[in-house]
Amino acid sequence: MPLDEIKITRAIIERYTAKLLDCLDLEVAIVGGGVSGLVAGWRLAQKGRKVAIFERKLSIGGGMWGGGMMFNEIVVQSDAKPILDELGIASRPYDGEYHTADAIEATTTLASQAVKAGAKIFNLITVEDVMVRENRVTGLVIIWTAVEMAGLHVDPMTIRAQHVIDCTGHDVEVVKVFLRKNQPASLKTATGGIDGERSMWADVGERQTVEYTSEVYPGLWVAGMTATATLGTFRMGPVFGGMMLSGDKVAQMINDRLAG
Repeated sequence: MPLDEIKITRAIIERYTAKLLDCLDLEVAIVGGGVSGLVAGWRLAQKGRKVAIFERKLSIGGGMWGGGMMFNEIVVQSDAKPILDELGIASRPYDGEYHTADAIEATTTLASQAVKAGAKIFNLITVEDVMVRENRVTGLVIIWTAVEMAGLHVDPMTIRAQHVIDCTGHDVEVVKVFLRKNQPASLKTATGGIDGERSMWADVGERQTVEYTSEVYPGLWVAGMTATATLGTFRMGPVFGGMMLSGDKVAQMINDRLAG
């Protein structure tokens, strides 16, 4: 049977549209498909939560793809190794406390497991604003990344969510736009604003990234490097255990909230 280009196009449009329509009203919307966002999506989907991840770039995985300075190996400390094992990501011990994994295997396996668990991932979508109702973040305002890059005057659309997790990393994009547009709102931080990422100190940064994973405003959560930058601790470099544990923690906290 000859291939029909119109049927191919129709299949893509119909199936993508159905997927997007199903995600207009979510329990959890995650912004950023890096390590913490993917782990959070995977865990929440495992627990049966309706969750979607919105990634502005073509590729997902954040900084994990490139390992350290394009040496595509990552390091994970022993505390996070059970997550690698559960995902089925091969790792090897290094000098006791450390474990290494292939960055490509880690990224692709994590993304695959998140989708297989039931999380939906939408790439090439930028979150340009949030929805706020009665002093609570209640959803996202989204636009195609290509529209943003081209500077076109095109109106966005919306996603409703009971909880929003900012996993955009160093740029803290969701938290920034929330603060800019909702003054005099303040966050649950020392300053009430974004306290800022500090210079590298892997040991403290890894621990506090997990510790600082939290709800910083009703309905708005931070995880991974976004927690680091929002609550003001040290960056950690190419060690990814804290990012995984942060995603795991925020998923558990939100699941408990939804269950309560």
